[in-house]
Amino acid sequence: MAFFDPLITESATKGFYVVFLINSDAQTISLSMNQGTTAVYNDFGSVRGRDVLRRRARDMVDRVPEFAKLFSEDPIDLGSEAGLPTGYQAGHAFGKTYHAGMLTDEILQEDLHNMLLAYEALVNRGGTIPSDIMQEESGGKDIEETRRYILSRRIERSSKVRKAVLKAKQPICECCGLDPKLDYGYGGRTHNTPLEVHHAKPLRGLSEGETRRYRIPEDFTLLCPSCHRMIHKTEDPSNLSKLKQMLRFKIARDTSYFLP
Repeated sequence: MAFFDPLITESATKGFYVVFLINSDAQTISLSMNQGTTAVYNDFGSVRGRDVLRRRARDMVDRVPEFAKLFSEDPIDLGSEAGLPTGYQAGHAFGKTYHAGMLTDEILQEDLHNMLLAYEALVNRGGTIPSDIMQEESGGKDIEETRRYILSRRIERSSKVRKAVLKAKQPICECCGLDPKLDYGYGGRTHNTPLEVHHAKPLRGLSEGETRRYRIPEDFTLLCPSCHRMIHKTEDPSNLSKLKQMLRFKIARDTSYFLP
């Protein structure tokens, strides 16, 4: 059994998540903050991949130390030398192992509650993305602003969010008016259209631990890549009107404009 935040993953093969892992020989169950092994193995191979998983597991502990201390950082034993079990052993950040007969509903509820709070905090703080990468992407903001920026970008890049927004909105840039069908002759599927989803609801007032709620399509704007990049360089990335005032060009659709 695993618990996925859809902003991070919807599959046990990638990302990081909370999971129960079983060692049938030792009759133990481990509640674990863990990582998708398959994607890492595909990128780095099994031997190097396990080193990558161990390093990221250490980073996860360091990012949520107040939650990690509620659990154990000791290695887990899944009783197998096969690829996936050894990957999960390497990807284990912290957790708790229960022996058969000691797992009561009361213990399970308390530990799972704390682990899910740890998961939420880890997502809010950037997950496994190194701090220097986060700050570079966010433009050198302070750490709290950086974390909120990364969270906002995760929301924008969620495939589920993207599909829902594109289904609800007309596929045209809401700033400059670029229409991929008219201006590029795009004829592919709507969810592949060359427009980007922008999370327009400010996260500045969102405290850590506060539920991340968003409404589709009200909290999102469709932008072309240029306008999307530019709005993130403004002081208030939620202010579409301000970005429109900054425009110094118009989309020309008169075909004679392009003739010699």
